[in-house]
Amino acid sequence: AVLRDAVGSDADIVVLGGGDGTLSAGATAMVGGAKPLGVLPLGTLNHFAKDLGIPADLDAAVETIRAGHVMDVDVAEVNGRIFLNNSSIGLYPIAVEEREELRHRTGGGKWLAMLRASADVFRRFPLLEVTLPMEGREVRLTTPFVFVGNNRYEMNLLTLGTRSSLQRGELSVYVPRNGSRMGLLQLAFRALLGRLDQERDFHSTAVPSIEIRTRRRSLRVSLDGEVTQMTSPIRFLIRPRALRVLAPMGERRVEA
Repeated sequence: AVLRDAVGSDADIVVLGGGDGTLSAGATAMVGGAKPLGVLPLGTLNHFAKDLGIPADLDAAVETIRAGHVMDVDVAEVNGRIFLNNSSIGLYPIAVEEREELRHRTGGGKWLAMLRASADVFRRFPLLEVTLPMEGREVRLTTPFVFVGNNRYEMNLLTLGTRSSLQRGELSVYVPRNGSRMGLLQLAFRALLGRLDQERDFHSTAVPSIEIRTRRRSLRVSLDGEVTQMTSPIRFLIRPRALRVLAPMGERRVEA
């Protein structure tokens, strides 16, 4: 409610301080609007800020806002919900949900709870049967996860999990080719060594929209680290250059 009031005010810009979940929630109120978003990266990982080149240092981030360079970036949407970085179904949202349950019961730290939750989920190893268009045809797969990114994610050691552009107007969709426990362990090992190969390790596609169908009526879906329950089918789409952001790589300037 505070953010909606800010967007509707006579302020020139709206500044949000927080992590990716906070920024994703904020973007929901700002997508399609004229006001640019200023970002103070105060979260744990700050993927969105990093991919935009916004400094992690708070004073430098404030300087980026003050400079007033505007960049129009893509956002993605799943069943009507906005996300800035990525969304997934399968193992990750289940592990996140179990992490939060552990933290509620024990009051422990986030990373330790995530490690315990991930180990438990990996032990059970729930699989999904999904049908989706992939590599030019409709395919049915049994898989531990489907990953959907807002634009293309890099897969080498120096840039693992980063994006070189947020303006390609596409979703990047990844499903592991080997969906077994051993296959997932090999995938994690290759990632640590910087030896992931898109062609060898993943079914992948880059598309403006995609529909993922399952036999289940609803699924847990993660959006920028948050988890929600959504009704199947799960529909993703890209919204090209729908969000104005103050970033070092921008070319235009907000008038004072």
